Amino acid sequence: MDIGMLAVFQNWHKDLTDEQMFMEELKLLERGEELGFDSLWLPEHHFDDYSMCPDNVAVLCYLAGRTKRAKLATGAVIVPWNDPLRVVEKITMLDHMSGGRLVLGLGRGLAKMEYERFGIPLEEARDRFNEAAPMIVAGLETGIVEGNGQYYKQPRAEVRPKPSRSIRDRLYCIAISPDSVDVAVELGAGMATFVQRDIAEHAPEIERYRKLFKARHGRTAPPPILTDFVYCGSTIEESEVTADRYLTQYFFSLVKHYDFAGTHFRDTRGYHAYEQGAKMIRDAGLEAAARAYRDSQGWGTPEVMLKRYARWQEVIGDFSLTTIFSVAGMPYDQVERSQRLFATEVIPGLRSMVDTRRRDAA
Repeated sequence: MDIGMLAVFQNWHKDLTDEQMFMEELKLLERGEELGFDSLWLPEHHFDDYSMCPDNVAVLCYLAGRTKRAKLATGAVIVPWNDPLRVVEKITMLDHMSGGRLVLGLGRGLAKMEYERFGIPLEEARDRFNEAAPMIVAGLETGIVEGNGQYYKQPRAEVRPKPSRSIRDRLYCIAISPDSVDVAVELGAGMATFVQRDIAEHAPEIERYRKLFKARHGRTAPPPILTDFVYCGSTIEESEVTADRYLTQYFFSLVKHYDFAGTHFRDTRGYHAYEQGAKMIRDAGLEAAARAYRDSQGWGTPEVMLKRYARWQEVIGDFSLTTIFSVAGMPYDQVERSQRLFATEVIPGLRSMVDTRRRDAA
């Protein structure tokens, strides 16, 4: 089990400038390696205080020089917003500088406001991803990038420095909708997703991914990477109060950024699967939807959290975990306490859980 952490870079702090918040998030990531997390994940987002990390590769290059062991992961490079040739060049350099610690996550993006500011119709997102992602993967395998599709007419170009390691076993797609699962399978990529409901509701899509992957590639799919918003507290009462305040507030920022209360997904090609969730939010009302979201996330004492992840293993089998500690303006001293308690008491329990499962399987 890989246990990682993702920094959102969300400035809902009333007392911090963007620069101050950004540097605090970097400290959080660096401390993650010190505390025993296996991987450090960075998103790509633009134009909003929802998540201020417009170049995750640049930040990971910084972390490559500040860390020694942790894997460095893009969560994700949003393919339609980036030139495929430039992605291959930058990812290759990051992989060299980190000594092969790179993990490449690819995604297509979801926020209409981000697409609008890039001047790209949201309706083109899936086709752009499907065209560019194979170019990127092939480029990282061969050092040659070329394409003659509808959107990316790239003359044959050899990147220098050349890639020196295969990306195949370090490749993931952010797969929240069913068609994204299909694309992950086609690319031979792992599946990474965000836990937004009870784990039993995620299980059918995870199992579908595993079956499709096995049929397509003749081998077992890598364990899915599940991303969990976490608050680890010393008492259940403290954890509940904190979750009610900050995870609920994060949900409001999520709805605002992606306009989940709107109706545009219904009429946007490639995004019809998101209309069901948006409709549930509209029908339930924002406050009720926020409470349901809060209750689906990982908060509680270490004992409660270990029971949560043990149930995940019972329901879906092997998985890897990515945790998010800092959201919605939570004070950084509180974030640090949660992060340290999780590392001290939950991570060892997760390792033991995996060891026990392996012994039982043997």
